[in-house]
Amino acid sequence: MFQKPSIKQVLTWSAIAVLGVVFLRQRIPPAVRTILDIPVEMEFAFVPWLLLTAYWLVQERNSATKETSESRASRLVHVVLVNGALVLLFLQWPGLTRRFLPANAFLTATGLALDFAFVSLAIWARATLGRNWSAEVRIATEHRLVRSGPYCRLRHPIYTAVLGMYAGTMLVSGQLHAALALVVVTAAYCRKLRLEEAVLTKTFGDEYAAYRRETWALVPPLF
Repeated sequence: MFQKPSIKQVLTWSAIAVLGVVFLRQRIPPAVRTILDIPVEMEFAFVPWLLLTAYWLVQERNSATKETSESRASRLVHVVLVNGALVLLFLQWPGLTRRFLPANAFLTATGLALDFAFVSLAIWARATLGRNWSAEVRIATEHRLVRSGPYCRLRHPIYTAVLGMYAGTMLVSGQLHAALALVVVTAAYCRKLRLEEAVLTKTFGDEYAAYRRETWALVPPLF
């Protein structure tokens, strides 16, 4: 039976992959090397994403057992969309490197500031959820409706944070591939948001209906 890799294994293999790309860079075909030739400012933008990934891996085991969960097919759709968007966000895809934003220090600094601000929101929200958190849409054993921390104003602050990080990185990039990545990931999280709202409404009934009336889903005061 397939066993889920440990945090140590994930970090080890990730480090090996990164080192492999660095040392074998000259052996990579020119066409592939062009795709991997990430601008310096995007390397800085990658730092908050690494922080987010590291924190999520550390906290991964702090999750309660589930009572109900979305189907594997539904979860797979979300994983493919989100990871595909992340690859689209950073790599230099041929035909998608034309700039739609000017290259200037102000936009780069603004984008990096947004990245670090939103990764802080994501970590705050994840810490507030505690064992109620899950990567999939599901109801945990003894699940409770969390309304503290960022959840007092936002129903899905982690989604807000991830979308905000995509937007910040898009400002740093200024290229079409990053804008397309934001569109793809927005569609993915809007889909997941609808699924999660339906599950929470079914589970908590009137309590969740009242919570919806008092809060915003993603972006106050727009949505």
